[in-house]
Amino acid sequence: METFKLPLVSALKGRHFLSTGDLSGSELDALLSLALAGKKAGRQAFGSPLAGRGVGLVFFNPSLRTRTSMIMATAQLGGQAVPLEIGAGTWNLEHQDGVTMDGTATEHVREAVPVLGRYVDAIGVRCFPALKDLAFDRTDPVLNAFARHSTVPVINLESSMHHPCQALADMMTIKERLGDLKRRKVTLIWANHPKVLPHAVPNSFALAALQSGVDLTIAAPPAYLPDDQSVAALKQVAAVNGGQLQLTTERQSAYEGAEVIYAKSWASTRHYGQIEADLDYRRAFVDWQVTAEWMLRTNNGMFMHCLPVRRNVVVADAVLDSQMSVVIDQAENRLHAQKALLASILA
Repeated sequence: METFKLPLVSALKGRHFLSTGDLSGSELDALLSLALAGKKAGRQAFGSPLAGRGVGLVFFNPSLRTRTSMIMATAQLGGQAVPLEIGAGTWNLEHQDGVTMDGTATEHVREAVPVLGRYVDAIGVRCFPALKDLAFDRTDPVLNAFARHSTVPVINLESSMHHPCQALADMMTIKERLGDLKRRKVTLIWANHPKVLPHAVPNSFALAALQSGVDLTIAAPPAYLPDDQSVAALKQVAAVNGGQLQLTTERQSAYEGAEVIYAKSWASTRHYGQIEADLDYRRAFVDWQVTAEWMLRTNNGMFMHCLPVRRNVVVADAVLDSQMSVVIDQAENRLHAQKALLASILA
């Protein structure tokens, strides 16, 4: 029998991980603590709980950190990662039920996913949104199709609405630097970007932060603030976990006294699905960039971003290349957080 050097989060065993909302606040905290302990203890901290086992990694979209960190996390746990590029080395997949498959899709998830489940012990899925209809994207159609038809745990590697593995690394990084997360002053701020980007990263960061009991401010131009449905859900999470949520269009108050500045661009909720209208609207907010001058308003705040990041568009070189930036630590912590997650789900 495998002897583990660290106690795992046993409540996660055999479960899907589609968002951090699948976890209670105490389970999330336990997972973060486990990831930090594993990082401190070294590469062999968990033993080899995945020996002789496989993790399928299904990519509908490009990846650098997610791909590499999941492959290495699986390897360091003694397992074998099986990366699959949909439409490039594998068949194109259809996920909607009841369709006539006379287009580019050769295979349906109703067959493909159960077959994968006969070969591997977990399936990670990366599937970006179409960015055409917010109500439709909220259903996370591809990810949930995998979850419905899978006989093994499904792990979200970024979907239309969530990127929970990134959120684990984000919260791990803050906990590593600041210790107890309760009532920490954290700001998630929209940043200018030449492209219209998904909501997954900001959604997951906001959710995990409020599950951890922080006081979260979301700062953005009016059309980029979360809509009423998202705000109501986040406020409920804040109430359960003892934190607070504030929304503002004023950058000064958002930076003032913050211990964490997390910058990210995302699509307008007002213009969702209207790419040109979104790009036209954001031209008035090209100065929404994190600069050293803005960071001076913080409480010795750290700068965070999920990467990749557009230099001197989202954030100035003077911030990104300074001691304020923890983006490389964030990226490293993807590996440690995912090792804790995989070990707890599969051991």
